[in-house]
Formats: sequence, C-alpha cells, structure tokens
Amino acid sequence: QVQLVESGGGLVQPGGSLRLSCSVSGSISTRSGGAWYRQGPGKEREWVAGMLSGGATYYAGATTGRFTISRDNAKNMLYLQMNNLNAEDTATYYCKLASHWGQGTQVTVSS
Repeated sequence: QVQLVESGGGLVQPGGSLRLSCSVSGSISTRSGGAWYRQGPGKEREWVAGMLSGGATYYAGATTGRFTISRDNAKNMLYLQMNNLNAEDTATYYCKLASHWGQGTQVTVSS
C-alpha cells in the first residue's frame, strides 16, 4: 500500500524559511519523480514544483527562485525548501507521486 506523509509545516514570519518533507512508502519510489502542490484558503489546489525521474526540476512562476524541490532516493523522501516566504504562500502543501497524494501539511506565513 502506497503512503505519502508530509511534515515540516508550521507558522513562520514573512521572509522566513521552511523545509517540507514527504516520506514515501509502499510500491513506489521517488526515482520516478514527484511534485508539490498547495491549496490556499478559498483557493483551488495549484501545482508548485515538480521533479522528473531524471532529476530535472520545474517551478511555478510564483515560487521560482524561492523554492527548491529535491529528493533522497535512498530514503524515498521528497523535499521542498521554501525561502523568503510571504503571506501568499500560506496554504496546505501536498506531495504527489504518480496518482498518490499525501494528507498535507499546513504552512502559515504571518507576523
């Protein structure tokens, strides 16, 4: 059974940083690539960043230069490093591998 569990969310001040983690278990590997999405209050879920199986990374315009997606295939972990956070980044963040989703982790950016 495939399971994705996010962690690392929390309350951070504007300009701060957080690192989200996604622990993957079951018959799926981060070697196949993965992605991060987010859903802000009153908004639809949106794609944030993605990594292909070969390691190429892609980012949504609002996160380019501030967010970095990475992985540790040995640990079957997917990460999202988020820097220079602002209020618009407040959302529940989800990791996704193939058709599988995690339960989300809340990120709140506020002073």
